[in-house]
Amino acid sequence: MRIVGKYPFNDREHIIEKRYAVELAEVEHAISKVNAIDHHTKISSEKTMPGRVLYSPIAINTAFKTAFNAVGWHSKRVKCEYPTQYYVGGYTSTHVSKGAFRDMDFIKNRVGVEVQFGKYSFMVYNVAAKMTIFHNLNIIDVGIEIVPVKELALEMSSGVSYFEQFLWDLESRGTSNIDIPVLVIGIAP
Repeated sequence: MRIVGKYPFNDREHIIEKRYAVELAEVEHAISKVNAIDHHTKISSEKTMPGRVLYSPIAINTAFKTAFNAVGWHSKRVKCEYPTQYYVGGYTSTHVSKGAFRDMDFIKNRVGVEVQFGKYSFMVYNVAAKMTIFHNLNIIDVGIEIVPVKELALEMSSGVSYFEQFLWDLESRGTSNIDIPVLVIGIAP
C-alpha cells in the first residue's frame, strides 16, 4: 500500500511528526509492507456487484497486523466496567460488563494506531471517542488513523468509508478541547 493523503486532526503544531518521528516512520514502513494485490481476493455476493473481485478487509487487516508486529507494535485491550447505578425502577443486571472491552489495533511509545476499513461512523468513533478514551486512561498521547481513499474503497464491499468523506466529517465537526492530536493517513493500492 502507499500513502496518498495525510490530515493532521487537532495537530496544527505537527506534534506527531516532530515528537514521534520514529513511530511515524515505522507506521509508514508497515503500510508500505502491505501488498494490496495479495488481498484482491474477495468474491462479492452483493446485489450491486455479484461475482466481482474486491479487496478483502480481513486479509488486509491481517497483513497490517503482521507488518506492525514485526516492528514491535501490539494491540491493547482494556476491560470495561459499565456503570449500573443509573438504572431505575429497581432494574438490575448481572450481564452488563461480562466480556466488555475496548481495544486499539496497535500501540507503541504512547502512539495509538487504528486501521479502519468500515463505515464512516467507525472512523469518527475511533478519532472522536476511542482515542480520547485511551488518552484519558493514560495509554496514548497521540493517534494515527489509517483509512482507504475513495479509489480503494470503491474496490471493497459497499459501505466502506474513505479518507475524503472522513475529512469532510472531521472538518465540519471541528475540534474540541478533549480531542488529542491524530494523523489521518489515506492509503491506496
